Amino acid sequence: MDFLYSDGTVLLILAFVTLSGIWLDANSKFFKKIGAAAICILFGMILSNIGVLPPESEVYSFFASDGVLAGIVLILLKVNLDTLKNAGLPMIKAFGIGAFGSALGALVMGYLLYSQIGEETWKLSGQFAATYIGGGMNYAAMGREFETSSNLFSAGIAADVIITAIWLIVCITGPELLNKVRVPQAEDQELPEKDNPETSEKKASSLDQLLFKSAGSISLTDIGFLLFIVIGSMWISKILASLLPVIPMIIWLTTIVLLLAHVPRVKKLQGSMVLGNFLILMFLSTNGARSVVSKIIEIGPSIFYFALGTVVIHGLIIFGIGRLLRIEMSMLAVASQANVGGSASAMAIAGARGYSTLILSGVAVGILGNAIGNYIGIIVANLMQWMV
Repeated sequence: MDFLYSDGTVLLILAFVTLSGIWLDANSKFFKKIGAAAICILFGMILSNIGVLPPESEVYSFFASDGVLAGIVLILLKVNLDTLKNAGLPMIKAFGIGAFGSALGALVMGYLLYSQIGEETWKLSGQFAATYIGGGMNYAAMGREFETSSNLFSAGIAADVIITAIWLIVCITGPELLNKVRVPQAEDQELPEKDNPETSEKKASSLDQLLFKSAGSISLTDIGFLLFIVIGSMWISKILASLLPVIPMIIWLTTIVLLLAHVPRVKKLQGSMVLGNFLILMFLSTNGARSVVSKIIEIGPSIFYFALGTVVIHGLIIFGIGRLLRIEMSMLAVASQANVGGSASAMAIAGARGYSTLILSGVAVGILGNAIGNYIGIIVANLMQWMV
């Protein structure tokens, strides 16, 4: 019966989950409000928790690394650099609010749960603060720095996976569901597609076509060129990152692809956003599949509550203060994902929901989170030691 959980079977089920999400988004008014991205996460989560999909698989590892990077490359090929200046400053503001919320949340939850977790609570506070400012890589870095016990380290990872998947759904569906409650935008927040209904409708229609249907027919040459660009840019960026490790691989990759995006021949290639969007939706399906609720029992509810409380406090602060500052909901959602899930999750949200002006700025603040998350994690850990 091993074939039931073979890589081929897992890939087949994930492809079906992703196809179902796309079909429901296109053919159901109810599911369109939720969006294909959230549907993929939910379906993946359901199938994993009833035993149809395994909790871990090499397929998941692929889509969490090279798979989602390939999707990022394909979408970046159609991104306009002018969008960065419009979303840059407000995005940094939103990201900073979210980082503060994560740090505060880790401190509050550490203080509340100290009696249940014990002497290593301060380590968990630092790790969760770091990971919910710059993504999962920071959790591992802080765990090594603090020499966290293996049981506590593993329990934190399990809780983080579940909470991150749930928060993806919140950030995907939240802006759409709350879109009816509009607030005036800040003066420095110039999002062109929101300026007037006519412009917004035209650009939304154009973007929807690029994400779900190519503007022109896709030829075999287009596919060949796109595959060559994806593999080549990832290969070169990994080599450059190994030669100059001070510069993250994602920066090399983004730079290379943005340069290629301005080559006239590359501009003519059809289907890059469609293929990129599909890979990102597959990545989101795997996020759901890795979220096995039964792990909560194994790790103990206190660790789960720690991660949940930290993200809830982060969410209340970034969306609460963000709305008071008149920051667009879509921008707050992408910034929050840059905090909680890192660059890949921020781009997944921006790409899957059609926030084209936020793709580059989401990646930028995600990288910023990787850089500052560990420093803030150490500060939070030391404060937690002092408090308890």
